[in-house]
Amino acid sequence: MTFIFRVSFLFSLAILTSAYAQEPQKPGKEESITVYRGANLINLDGGASRSNSVIVVRGERIEAVADAVSYVIPKGTRVVDVSGTFLVPGFINSHVHLATPPDRPYALAILRRDLYGGVTAVRDMGDDSRVMSELAYGARFNEFPAPDIAYVTLFAGPGFFNDPRVQASSRGEIVGQTPWMREINAQTNLPEAITLARGTSASAIKTYANMDAETLARIVNEAHRQKIPVWSHAAVFPASPLDVARSGADTMSHVCMIAYQAQKMPVTYHHRADVDESLFANGMPDAVGDVFAEMKKRGTLLDATLYVYATIERMRKELPAGKGPPIYCSAALAGKITKSAHEAGVEISVGTDSPSPADDPYPSVQGEMELLVQQAGMSPIQALRSATLNGARSMGRESEMGTIETGKLANLVFLDADPTKDISATRKILLTVKRGREFSRKDFVMPSAKELGAEAQ
Repeated sequence: MTFIFRVSFLFSLAILTSAYAQEPQKPGKEESITVYRGANLINLDGGASRSNSVIVVRGERIEAVADAVSYVIPKGTRVVDVSGTFLVPGFINSHVHLATPPDRPYALAILRRDLYGGVTAVRDMGDDSRVMSELAYGARFNEFPAPDIAYVTLFAGPGFFNDPRVQASSRGEIVGQTPWMREINAQTNLPEAITLARGTSASAIKTYANMDAETLARIVNEAHRQKIPVWSHAAVFPASPLDVARSGADTMSHVCMIAYQAQKMPVTYHHRADVDESLFANGMPDAVGDVFAEMKKRGTLLDATLYVYATIERMRKELPAGKGPPIYCSAALAGKITKSAHEAGVEISVGTDSPSPADDPYPSVQGEMELLVQQAGMSPIQALRSATLNGARSMGRESEMGTIETGKLANLVFLDADPTKDISATRKILLTVKRGREFSRKDFVMPSAKELGAEAQ
């Protein structure tokens, strides 16, 4: 009881702090105005781009979007000439892990590379919320270069919490009994558990593993009653992908998990076997198509994470035989299922679940967009939507970010080439603007291998 009271008090205070932090700034004399003039504004709906555009930014928000020919710039206004560049909204990575285990220098290095690489928001999908709260606050108020951060609390069933990642993220407390890493069992007071989860200032609850369909549905219903989203693994074992879709979860992560719908469902997360890829040799099984139909009907987003499957394959090739994480599903099959989901009308966000290598000057978001084009059959415009508007939807923040519109946050990326012709142009960044603050690519200093954790790999 003492523990629950202490956590409830501390995180209730965090809620008040978060609510204050997210209150939109009111225009005032202290807010500067900047006009970005001359860029080609990319139309993410597939229509013609607006050449020679004007983006007026007051403080951290977009005040106007206009044409340079017709817009009269007031005298004394700061003007940035971006003629000839290509303008897209800030990128959003809908699947990262910044604190497993907590390592502040590593997190700051990753966040800095993300921001200078065009990423203006990330969705952290399960870490130590004590650390995440601190990082999210610092990112929000520009204490260090970083995208905005939304983070989750994690719910899982019995038998999961011997996982060393959970233990590292619960250090100093009883594993499975913290508001941010919570075991859900028959004795759990679910309304209380969700209330305490909300008290961590988390943006959502992540349902992870070892839950049946009935338990999952109860969690989603109660979370939605308390007005907090649920971001779920695509399979929660033994709850199937179709169970997850029918539960009303707002997003589903890891496309390879959907493949389990076509075979006997593993009973627990840690004892799942590799997907039987022979089941997909002659096309997409009907059972998988049923999952996509349910997701489309409910508007459930798919956080496909193609990048992590490609990363696992690369790691296993570079390590001695038998070393490295399990494959579960090949990168080729991940791309094939994602392509089928996209063709079925399921909206897909750009999530990576893995950072890019330590010697890569760009974040993994660009790699995921490239995989969506190369393996999932998306056009560059569709991949850009997945990295912007759909990323914002995955966070429940589409009213604030994801497109370049009047009233939204000034999250902008200026490119030196046209990404609608070649998605790799998203690596040709000249300038990132996050909440009205400029981060020029020429000022980026590559983090050291030590900062990025390469020496520990």
